[in-house]
Amino acid sequence: MRTKMKIKNTKLQGFKSLIVLAILCISVSSFSQEKIWTLQECVNHALEHNITIKQAENSLLTSDQDIIAAKGQFLPSLSASTSQGLSLGTSLVAEGIFANRTSHSTNVGLSVSQTVFNGFRNLNNKKSALLNRETNGLELNRIKDDISLNVVNAYLNVLFNKENLETAQAQILFSEKQLNQVKSLVDAGVQPKANIYDAEATLSRDEQQVTLAENNFNLALLSLSQLLQVPYNGFNVEIIDIDSPSEAVMYDSVDPVLNYALENRNEIKIAEKNIESAELNTEISKGGYLPSASLSYGFGTNAFYSNLSANEEAFLDQLNNNKGHSFNLGISIPIFSRFQNKTNVAKSKIQEDNSKLRLQQAKIDLESNIQRAYTDAQAGLKAYLAAKKSLESQTLAFNNSKERFDIGVLTNFDLEQARVQLINAESSLINAKYDFVFKTKVLDFYMGKSLIN
Repeated sequence: MRTKMKIKNTKLQGFKSLIVLAILCISVSSFSQEKIWTLQECVNHALEHNITIKQAENSLLTSDQDIIAAKGQFLPSLSASTSQGLSLGTSLVAEGIFANRTSHSTNVGLSVSQTVFNGFRNLNNKKSALLNRETNGLELNRIKDDISLNVVNAYLNVLFNKENLETAQAQILFSEKQLNQVKSLVDAGVQPKANIYDAEATLSRDEQQVTLAENNFNLALLSLSQLLQVPYNGFNVEIIDIDSPSEAVMYDSVDPVLNYALENRNEIKIAEKNIESAELNTEISKGGYLPSASLSYGFGTNAFYSNLSANEEAFLDQLNNNKGHSFNLGISIPIFSRFQNKTNVAKSKIQEDNSKLRLQQAKIDLESNIQRAYTDAQAGLKAYLAAKKSLESQTLAFNNSKERFDIGVLTNFDLEQARVQLINAESSLINAKYDFVFKTKVLDFYMGKSLIN
């Protein structure tokens, strides 16, 4: 009996082990399937799923329907009609004779109408619809450019905070090593025991800095995930090394950037298209002064029955015998429209002037933004080069202080001051590097270059 119980327990334990192993495999599999987003994937996802972009794409679809509707105005309209009437009551059937009559009437008709001329409004409406489609396409491209730049900026911010986190973690390793060294020196009687407390306090401050850096890194990931509209839980990005920039990536002059942007930027093209659209609207308004002509054709037939007549023709015979055709040419000549045509043309010309002013303003804004971006990039380069030299100097100073500390010439406080200056120099260099990289990306953005490389 005990042997059977042992066999059952062994089988049960083996079954439990299999379950635990399966759960671990599933967990490991899920962890291994955690998606690591590359910069290219982030940009592509934003361009595919961003709500603002989808709205702009819907505007483009609406423009396509407007073009179809504008083209349809050149085609004739066709309509059919039918009606059935019933009349009850007393009616006059002859002079002085009234009778109670019930009558049925059926009418069938078909009409075709074609606009011959309406002051070129159909032609101009078609041109306007095509122009609006081009404008909406340019607006979509402008939005995509802005979204791409925002994603690249957010991605660089993640890399910036990741590098800061790695620097803070490296400082902890140094502080731990330093604490162990101080303990050895205290045990050897070279340094006072108070230095241990100073080293422990330094380690605690470094741990706080790591916590702060981790929080900033997580917040940067959160901002990027929200921009991509993906769940933050499990979201992570590929950490790529940002090479140390050099003066070679800086543009020699702002003129090439400015000239290219004024000719190729979407906001300038949109403003130019708006001027063309305003001019077309003026032509459409002028069409109100011109006469319009339309041609129409109608076909109809009817059948009639009454209780007072016993020799009515058959229904189909009546429809066949009562067929009729009508042709109509209508011409409308505007003489006085209560100033409607005049005011419409005047307002359209005002919109033309406003469109031209908006183009001037768009060029001024673009030039101002590029000049500011170029000036910021120049300042960023200077700050980066200065931070690089500062780090080199602080590294030499710290190594010298460390050597003097190791031989007991320098106090722990003085060494900590040198280390703090080194940390500040490292942080300044990281900050200056990413700041300069992003500012050069902005210039690349205005030059129409890819932001991914």
